[in-house]
Amino acid sequence: MSQEPVAGAPHPERLRITEIFHSIQGEADAVGWPTVFVRLTGCPLRCTWCDTTYSFHGGAWRTIDDIVAEVATYGARHVCVTGGEPLSQKRCLILLKRLCDAGYEVSLETSGALDVAPVDARVRKVVDLKAPGSGEFKRNRWANLDHLRPHDQVKFVLADRADYEWARGVVAEHRLAARCQVLFSPVHGSVGPRELAEWILADRLPVRLQMQLHKLLWGEEPGH
Repeated sequence: MSQEPVAGAPHPERLRITEIFHSIQGEADAVGWPTVFVRLTGCPLRCTWCDTTYSFHGGAWRTIDDIVAEVATYGARHVCVTGGEPLSQKRCLILLKRLCDAGYEVSLETSGALDVAPVDARVRKVVDLKAPGSGEFKRNRWANLDHLRPHDQVKFVLADRADYEWARGVVAEHRLAARCQVLFSPVHGSVGPRELAEWILADRLPVRLQMQLHKLLWGEEPGH
C-alpha cells in the first residue's frame, strides 16, 4: 500500500535527462573505453554545427538516486556527463559528486560558457572553447581557464582555416598546452581530418588531433 509523501519532507533531487546509454567513448583522453553516457537536457547555446540538437528540449525528470542506480547496471568504470550543456542544470554538480564518490572515472563535457569552478576536482573536465565558426565564440567564459587541472582537456571544434588560426592563437596566448591536454577536432563535412592533421604538423602544435570514433562506428545514430 503506497504512502503519501510526508508534509514538509524534502523532495528527491532530480535532473531532466534526455538519455542514458552504454557505448564506446569516442572523444577526449578516454577514447575507446566502454562508457556510460548521461545526457542532460537543455543548452543555452546554439552552435551552427551542433549534432545533439535533440537534447535541447524534452527529456524526463529522474531522481539522482535513480540515475546513479541505472549507471551501475552497466558495469562500466567510465561515466561521461554530457548534454546539451549539463551545467545549465545546477544539480548536475550533485550528480558529478555522487558518481565520483561511487568510484567511477567521471568526465564532464561542457561548452565552456558556464562557470566550471564548482565542479568536483575529481572530474575530468572537457571544456569546449567555441571558435568563430560556431556562431557562439562570444559566449566563451575565459575565466574557466584558471580552473583547469592537468587531467582536464580543452577542445576546439574547427569548421575552417579561420577557426584553426583562431584556435592556434588562443593556444599560444593562454599557454594552454602547459595547463592541460588540447584537442583539435574537425567539423564533419567542413574540414578534412587529413587537412587538419597537415596544418597541425606544419605548425608543430602541441595538440592532439581528435576524430569522433563513435561516428566512425555508428554514424549519426543517437544513443552512441
